[in-house]
Amino acid sequence: MQIKHREEREGGVTRITLVPESLDDLWHLTYVVEPGDLVAGDTTRRIQRDQEELRDTGGEREHMHVTLDVDEVEFHKFANRLRVSGVIEDASREDQLGLHHTLNVEERKEIAIQKRWKPDQLDRLEEAVEATDQPDVAIATVEEGEAHIHLVAQYGVDEYGTFTGTTGKGEYARGREELFGDLASALSRLDVEAIILAGPGFTKQDCLDFVEENYPDLTEKITTVDTSAVGGRGVHEVLKRGAVEEVQAETRIAEESELIDELTERMSTDERAAYGIDEVKKAADYGAVETLLVLDERLRKERAGEGEWEVDVNDIIETVEQQGGDVTVFSHEYAPGEQLQHLGGIAALLRYRLD
Repeated sequence: MQIKHREEREGGVTRITLVPESLDDLWHLTYVVEPGDLVAGDTTRRIQRDQEELRDTGGEREHMHVTLDVDEVEFHKFANRLRVSGVIEDASREDQLGLHHTLNVEERKEIAIQKRWKPDQLDRLEEAVEATDQPDVAIATVEEGEAHIHLVAQYGVDEYGTFTGTTGKGEYARGREELFGDLASALSRLDVEAIILAGPGFTKQDCLDFVEENYPDLTEKITTVDTSAVGGRGVHEVLKRGAVEEVQAETRIAEESELIDELTERMSTDERAAYGIDEVKKAADYGAVETLLVLDERLRKERAGEGEWEVDVNDIIETVEQQGGDVTVFSHEYAPGEQLQHLGGIAALLRYRLD
């Protein structure tokens, strides 16, 4: 993420001009832009200059610059875009004012966001800026007969590919090398700067030996990690052990895995943990929250006015920050976020037990 300009305006409003540089950046903006914000950017819009003449075509598209009063935000991961919809507040054509429009925010496309920024939203922007220089990471897990590739992103982990085959030594050695070859070939086509090769037993080392001999350019990117499983479970072990953090500083997902594991452990021993909105609010009111865990989707829905909420999560966040506590917003796209969702979308690691 690039932040190109920041302008303080009257009434505590700040206008920030930025350029998203990756799919991760667009995902971050999903939880930054909310209804009531003013978002400005370049777009195209169908204009009907002559209703009778252009009735069949519906009008011609014209480039223009618009500012929207936002009412809806949608992240389209597979289309590589963020859709921001709302009423046109300002435009290069005055006859478009007051009409509804959707701005497609894409990578390398400059936009400006004007609003009263919340601390966690500014933190998220800074996180996206800092992540720009972090290497992209692939996690390859392999065991006899099976291999997987997952790509690490800030919004979660995506499964890239799965490979199966007959493996073993002796008469099955050829089938084993075919599996290693399929895995290495796929890894060689990825635009990543680091690869973590993980799995149980000696298979991953044999795979690494194959890569060193047949794909030497990949070797310098690879770090090996012992895990008891492959696939999704193996990836979780890699993240939990901090292997990704060694090659990608302050990886969001690794932090979430560590926090949710700490929360689960404390809950099992009934020590210094709270979950659910009522318990967490009580802990915050007592100044007992050391680290607040909030699900991004819960936060987004509340800020967008979706549903009815008896307790305002934003008030809890503000209380915790005023008391020197930390706040971590979890991604609902990844397993720790799913675990947090089952706990009501909010939990806390406490400084001390409440009773």
